[in-house]
Amino acid sequence: MLTSASPIATAQVGQPDIIQEHWYHTYATLTLDLNEWADNNPEIVNLLSVGQTEMGRNLWMLQISDWSQDTKPNGEIKEVVYIDGGHHGNEHLGTELAFLTAEYYIEGWVDGNQDVIEILGTTELHILIMLNADGNDLDTRWNINQVDLNRNYGHYWNTCDSTQPGSSAFSESETLANSIYMNEVVPHADLYVTMHTGVWIMLYPWGKWPQQPSDWEMFHFIRDDVNSNISEIPIQNANQGLYPNCGTSRDYGYGVMGYPTFTFETDDEQFLLGTVEALSDRLGEELDVMKYLIENIWYWRARLVIEDLKIGNSLLEAYVVNLGQASTSNATFHYSDKNGELLWHSETFGVNATNESIVILDSNNLSLVDDGVWSIHYQKRVIDSAQWVDESINNSVIKITTSNEGFLPAPSLLINLITLITAALASRKKKNILDKNSNITIL
Repeated sequence: MLTSASPIATAQVGQPDIIQEHWYHTYATLTLDLNEWADNNPEIVNLLSVGQTEMGRNLWMLQISDWSQDTKPNGEIKEVVYIDGGHHGNEHLGTELAFLTAEYYIEGWVDGNQDVIEILGTTELHILIMLNADGNDLDTRWNINQVDLNRNYGHYWNTCDSTQPGSSAFSESETLANSIYMNEVVPHADLYVTMHTGVWIMLYPWGKWPQQPSDWEMFHFIRDDVNSNISEIPIQNANQGLYPNCGTSRDYGYGVMGYPTFTFETDDEQFLLGTVEALSDRLGEELDVMKYLIENIWYWRARLVIEDLKIGNSLLEAYVVNLGQASTSNATFHYSDKNGELLWHSETFGVNATNESIVILDSNNLSLVDDGVWSIHYQKRVIDSAQWVDESINNSVIKITTSNEGFLPAPSLLINLITLITAALASRKKKNILDKNSNITIL
């Protein structure tokens, strides 16, 4: 499905700045601009065609990162951002916001912006700017088959009062290509934002139901932090903030793929083909929100750190800190031999977002061996489709005792297997994330 883009042999050039800032992209001008980026910046830009529209136009995917290194400088895997725009062909400002996001990071790299250089050293951006190129050039919501592409995804497809959802889920080449890329290239993305136009709002799952999503803590934190520090844009559950909608890429991304997802709706001038105000000014506030989501992507999952692990004859006591903004409800300790064979695992326990807990678990069936290895196994988020991770525990925090003396007294722990000791920790406060580098400090 993925094919490299070849430079276009033409005397044309990309849009002049005055046009770029006031006139929305056609498929042709977008193709020229993307090829120019790829030709001029091969160290950070890969340009691929990841499929075609129903009329045969290429679906251009920008992959943006510092490709001189496959991992972060510390050896960890890079975070992954997935962005798409232009599901609805006449929602041009959403398409332009996707373009401006790519432009910010590419031009920031060229200009030597240190913040951008650091982001591209730790993060991959995958941006499909114009999904519905046929509808874009016809200035219509639908694709050429008169299908609403944002009702054509395989998450409760055609179970709401929707118009033009297609003959079946992924019946259209555009949505099928998008879903294949999600599943095969970015299956564990750490953020997914799909960009639209019509109502000034950001929407998180669910569209089908008014209930809050499983990871409501994370979405509410982002809402409160953005509204307090960057923008007053409303941020709501999609069903309540807009109307019931099913088969959307947002709910597919969260419910099937397990991504943290947002629909970013810009304002309502989608039926005009240009703007008096320069696009970089017009969408500057929205771009600031996107930069915040990308720069703080490390926090959009549970990140458990084991500060202390005591193993006794019948009990295991651990001090667990969650540095991330998402909760996890099904963590377990794993004990393996040096060859990786699992010898024992604990019962499950949960840790809330940016919280810390002391957990005490039954370890009666645990038998220690030479060179045994301890790890913690959990999901990044509460949603069932979230990725599982298995992270090793630093040997320096592990203490093996011959008795359980000193463990917190609580006979009921052996029945319930889990206790969260929070009274002494209740006064712990979370500082606002948003400084220039948006780091959390726990007091």
